[in-house]
Amino acid sequence: MNASVQIRVQKIMEELVLRETIGPVAVVTLNRPQRHNSLVPKLLRALSDALAAVKGDESVRAVVLQANGRSFSTGGDAKGFVDHADDIEVYSREIVGLLNQAILALIDLPVPVVTAVHGVVTGGSLGFILGSDIVLIAPDTGFTPFYSVVGPSPDGGWAGVLPLLIGPHRAAEVLYLNETIDAETAVSWGLANRIIPAGHIQEEALDIANQIAAKKPGSIRHTKRLLHWHRDELVARLDAELAHFVDEMVNGAGLIGFQEFVDQLKARRTTADTEKNE
Repeated sequence: MNASVQIRVQKIMEELVLRETIGPVAVVTLNRPQRHNSLVPKLLRALSDALAAVKGDESVRAVVLQANGRSFSTGGDAKGFVDHADDIEVYSREIVGLLNQAILALIDLPVPVVTAVHGVVTGGSLGFILGSDIVLIAPDTGFTPFYSVVGPSPDGGWAGVLPLLIGPHRAAEVLYLNETIDAETAVSWGLANRIIPAGHIQEEALDIANQIAAKKPGSIRHTKRLLHWHRDELVARLDAELAHFVDEMVNGAGLIGFQEFVDQLKARRTTADTEKNE
């Protein structure tokens, strides 16, 4: 590998969100696989920037949202909250505010978003699914809130938007008991369109996006607007989630929960390393 290629590969590895245009389809990829695409402000800004670029490209007729690595995205990076303990109100307001902006950016695109989901989806990352138009999931996909066992108030639409999709009683049970919505249940409840065999989901998402791109663009554009007629209500619901999230972080309970979660992960890694070396 020559030096120029090495530099390009290194740059791609450092970019938290990748954007590529394949014909009439823009492919946007979350690219923080070493941290399971967990959310930090830099990634969320990069995502919003990528979506803004897509919105400004009139040649794009559809978008595919996908992720590199073993997990689609695991919500807010717990370490990020712990590292910002001294300015937790500012950090919490920033990261959830940026998450809400990204969700609304997906909804505000004039073209449909086909999202290819694999592996784990936890915490606020559910918002990317809720902001999408068509959702394909792999057999190993699972959606877990984690709020009631870690400590913060729900964000990413878990409490404000998900009940509109699956019903308030189902959403309440999932949130209170921290239940995982598996792939089959997600399709049954309307959270996803269909299950695609492992290894083929991104290919299928691109195929569907190309099918959409071949349709009449004016009709597609107006259809998307009508499907999201309730956008203003979603803004109010996401704003309410932000306020509750910040409140729980500022009073200390949410931050303590994140610290305990980080400590548990460290303990597991230490145990695993010890067992490996024995």
